[in-house]
Amino acid sequence: MSKIYKIAHIHVGDKKNKGDVAIVLAVQELLRNKFPRCQIMDFPVSLLKSGTAKDAQKINQADFVVIGGGGIFYSYFLPYNQEFIKAIIKPIVIFGAGYIKEVDAPELKTEAAKSIAFLASHAKFVGVRDNNTKKFLANYGVEAKKIAVIGDPAALLSEKKPTKLKIKKTGKILKIGLNLNYSGWLGFGKWHDDILNAYREVAEYFQKEYGGRDAKGVEIYYLKHHLGENKIYPELKIKGLKVVDLKPSEQKYVYGQLDFVVGMMLHVGVMAFGAGTPEISVAYDLRNHSFADFIGHPELVVDLNELKSGELLKRVKKVFTKRQKYVIIFKLKKEYINKQQTNFLERVKKSL
Repeated sequence: MSKIYKIAHIHVGDKKNKGDVAIVLAVQELLRNKFPRCQIMDFPVSLLKSGTAKDAQKINQADFVVIGGGGIFYSYFLPYNQEFIKAIIKPIVIFGAGYIKEVDAPELKTEAAKSIAFLASHAKFVGVRDNNTKKFLANYGVEAKKIAVIGDPAALLSEKKPTKLKIKKTGKILKIGLNLNYSGWLGFGKWHDDILNAYREVAEYFQKEYGGRDAKGVEIYYLKHHLGENKIYPELKIKGLKVVDLKPSEQKYVYGQLDFVVGMMLHVGVMAFGAGTPEISVAYDLRNHSFADFIGHPELVVDLNELKSGELLKRVKKVFTKRQKYVIIFKLKKEYINKQQTNFLERVKKSL
């Protein structure tokens, strides 16, 4: 009988953010597939900054430690406590982690950046979600050949058909999804009018061009990703807007029934990609660009300073006409991510 592994999983625990929940679920699904019947112990990422010797003792009860995925390389969680990290004596695996840098945010302080590099150097295996995260680590001295770019685990999250919402892609009614970032990013106020006007322009275009005389040929869904969005999506003032607020696996299923998505939150884009639906991201963070770069399609991101000129609608029109091409591309890239992550975990297993 195969060994039953104990795994300590250190991760973000924000239950208000579907992306954070989706990443945790996806990582743990992958771990259970590779380590059948494993026991997973959850620990908050805040321990990397403020953990004690007693916390390290609890973590060391596991066979190995998984840190991530998600944007754990974020100023809010930094600097990491190097003494705490050294107190973890079991093998550390960084899995699907990403570097976050919001628009207009200052550069990380040297102490914070070096603490990330210390963690990565101390880890036995390092798997990051995109090329920019690898470059960031390498710039601070982490050996490049140690860093594997394995993609975002949330792309592989299993999908579950919801019971509370009946939705199916039929080809008869065009289904468009929208999402805004109102999760605490302080820069939203600066771009408030530009963002909302650009989104309304996109919604009005689809309603006019594809809705028909009674506008019933188009359904527009607001894809709620964070509790804070309750304060902003009503300001879109889009007629007939349907709000989708489901568990991550069900939300991802819904993305797969849509024809097109315009979003801001990173994991709206990642889960839409994983569900095979083309998505344009409005970039409030380096990570929007990082994901698009990783899948090889930078044209799927529009910067905030381009919104006034109508660039969002221009890009939407261009990508929408080629959406079937993107469905095929996404399927192949998702298979690649699955292979990368499976092989990465296989290397981990063989080392134990």
